[in-house]
Amino acid sequence: MSIPSAIYGPTLGAIASCAVRITEHATEAMRDDAVTLDDVLHAASSGEVIEDYPGGFPFPSCLVLGGTPDGGIIHSVWAFNGTTRTAILVTCYRPDPGRWIDHRVRKP
Repeated sequence: MSIPSAIYGPTLGAIASCAVRITEHATEAMRDDAVTLDDVLHAASSGEVIEDYPGGFPFPSCLVLGGTPDGGIIHSVWAFNGTTRTAILVTCYRPDPGRWIDHRVRKP
């Protein structure tokens, strides 16, 4: 179930216009989980927000669940810098089924 997020729309707009910054942590996470940037961008663009962090520091952020073209599942955390209108990929990973219910809800 998708939840509302004030930054998801602007984040998608920034992604569409290639105004994206990728953190070092996200780069390492993509390498660790064998995820390509194309997979992450596809998953974010066709995904849904499953957690919203409006008070995130230094920018509001959200957790997006999305699918890859080959049927994989990716979680990605995106922040949005409203001043520069840039989407920031904070991290991404393939969700561990031992930690998630249906990839959407954290297990207690």
